[in-house]
Amino acid sequence: MNLEPSDLLTLYPWDQGGRVMELQELLRAHGFEVRLNGDFDRYTEAAVKAFQHQQGLRIDGVVGEKTWMALTSLVQPGTRSLKLGYWGADVCELQGLLLVHGYTISRSRQFDEETEAAVRDFQERSRLRSTGIVDETTWTFLRGRGISTLPPKQNRWLNHPRKWW
Repeated sequence: MNLEPSDLLTLYPWDQGGRVMELQELLRAHGFEVRLNGDFDRYTEAAVKAFQHQQGLRIDGVVGEKTWMALTSLVQPGTRSLKLGYWGADVCELQGLLLVHGYTISRSRQFDEETEAAVRDFQERSRLRSTGIVDETTWTFLRGRGISTLPPKQNRWLNHPRKWW
């Protein structure tokens, strides 16, 4: 199933729920400091209006098709965690990275069950916690950076403060 902006509910100030939480995560990915509480409160509304102003959209505080499209098409990969049900340009980038790693999935811009299964498998193969959620660590591994070098082994004298020789 490929989700389009017109398939999403229009969000109004004082709405609540999972889609509001997704909206708040997208706003944070765009640099707005809003709480992730699932409530379309006055702070979320102010951030939506500021985003709409930045993008030259109608400034009404309502998240309709055009605002959803702008939020999801302009989000940079790695600026938010991704999970089942999310969609946007960053999901498309995730799917492209999974293709590079040898997974046969479609680049639908929708984080669907197929994408989640590939993410879980990638996390298991990379010895990460298999959550199906693409967090900062998973993004790092997908980009081929892996774990940074381990800290140097401490000298023995640090373990015995009275003996340094």
